[in-house]
Amino acid sequence: MAILIVALAAVHCPLGAYLARVADDGRHLRFERWIYRASGVAPEGEQTWKAYARSVVVFSVAGVILLYAAQRLQPLLSGGQLAGVDPWVAMNTAVSFITNTNWQAYVPESTLGFVVQMAFLAVQNFLSAAVGIAVAFALVRGFARKGTDSLGNFWVDLTRITFRVLLPLAAIAAVVLVIAGVVQNFWPTAVTNPLTSVSQTIPGGPVASQEAIKELGTNGGGYFNANSAHPFENPNAFTNVFEVFLLLAIPFSLPYTFGRMVGSRKQGYTILTVMGSLWLLAEGLMAWAIAAWPNLGEGLEQRFGPAASGIFATATTLTSTGAVDAAHDSLPPLAGGMAMFDMMLGEVAPGGVGSGLYGMLVLAVVAVFLGGLMVGRTPEYLGKKVQARHMTLAALYLLVTPVLVLVLTGAAVLIPSVVAAAPAQGPHQFSELLYAFTSGANNNGSAFAGLTASDPLFSTLMNVAMWVGRVLPMVLVLALAGSFARQEPIPPSPGTLATYGPLFAGLLGTVTVLFTALNYFPALALGPIAEGTIR
Repeated sequence: MAILIVALAAVHCPLGAYLARVADDGRHLRFERWIYRASGVAPEGEQTWKAYARSVVVFSVAGVILLYAAQRLQPLLSGGQLAGVDPWVAMNTAVSFITNTNWQAYVPESTLGFVVQMAFLAVQNFLSAAVGIAVAFALVRGFARKGTDSLGNFWVDLTRITFRVLLPLAAIAAVVLVIAGVVQNFWPTAVTNPLTSVSQTIPGGPVASQEAIKELGTNGGGYFNANSAHPFENPNAFTNVFEVFLLLAIPFSLPYTFGRMVGSRKQGYTILTVMGSLWLLAEGLMAWAIAAWPNLGEGLEQRFGPAASGIFATATTLTSTGAVDAAHDSLPPLAGGMAMFDMMLGEVAPGGVGSGLYGMLVLAVVAVFLGGLMVGRTPEYLGKKVQARHMTLAALYLLVTPVLVLVLTGAAVLIPSVVAAAPAQGPHQFSELLYAFTSGANNNGSAFAGLTASDPLFSTLMNVAMWVGRVLPMVLVLALAGSFARQEPIPPSPGTLATYGPLFAGLLGTVTVLFTALNYFPALALGPIAEGTIR
């Protein structure tokens, strides 16, 4: 934890400042202009929130179609060596990678070839991460701009984030991973056990390059079915902590970007304080839940042990990553419940790339509104008056995920074929279904491994959770940004509630817990809490 905190503190300001420069840069690099010209984009043209939202939705729909077609046409892409992916699994995979969920209802190393893994799924890891950061940029511009309908240009944001931020950082991270022992090749790898002299051939592939963007973009889809518990993806203690650092680096740097863009670094540090405090609290609770359980061992990768596995599990569920270095299904009941609680928090501590920041800013708007009511003043955030329309959009944003999780879980337990996909008995069976829909609606992608996710009806329900849980919140965020951008700023007065400092950070942290995770407490009581009590 100390190493992580020092490393994240070291990159917070430089990476956050660089992201701010990318967001506000008025120049277009030569190769970027070539891309705009080839795709028919006018880079100087600004978009309203509706045009920005349409671009996000159209781009996402096109991505689903492309990924689905690539999986179904895999016999052509692999020269006949691999079969086409099952239609239900292909659609589920396409939706999951487009929505930054990376839910994997298949065995990657035996189902997909190099072409689909590299040219489609890994590419989408870059693009889905870039979409999340672009929406966050648009919301911050909504707070920073005044008297305008424009939030920037989605296609310009997408291009810059992909080529100026994600590609260079992923290239550096991939080289580090290769040096540390992560596989990067195009052939099977023979491994001999020196104790038994037994040799086996394990599929190889371009693992390090996919692993880098998998973590950096908080995607989580592994090259192997065992994900980051596989020694080819995560061979040692260094790579384990390095991967945790990668998945936290951008989300923890974006608050600095926010402070720079709105002209008040205090605002960014306040958001960072809340994110960091919730992360440390969650890490402590996870450590307690694991340490308090006797004879823990099954389901954990012995190269890392309980402590490192707990750090990884917390980081991956507090963000929208979903990568795992241990079987979450084998965690102690309260530790598994803590992993669920982390996702139910809205993945804002620090959350996914982009989505964590815009989720926390929506909560900040709610906190300002409540603070204004308590002091009898008109609520304002960054000089913008918080009105009924803003609160309606914020309330809808906060309701989307709980409604999806609870309604779909409630429906799932009434459908025999879906219940059969969770073979466990008692509270743990309910926990497996609750975890699945919590993961899908929050675009996380991790799962309790006892679940069989290839059932057509279950896949359809998961598709609904992943698609609506990703697209609808982004549209609501963009609508909120457009409404704020049209306002003229109000000069602060003696009665203006300060939206920085310890007081507001405490209010924001309280609102985050009360308005997100506690919606799920009755469901948690039926699952992991009941299971932990029984055992």
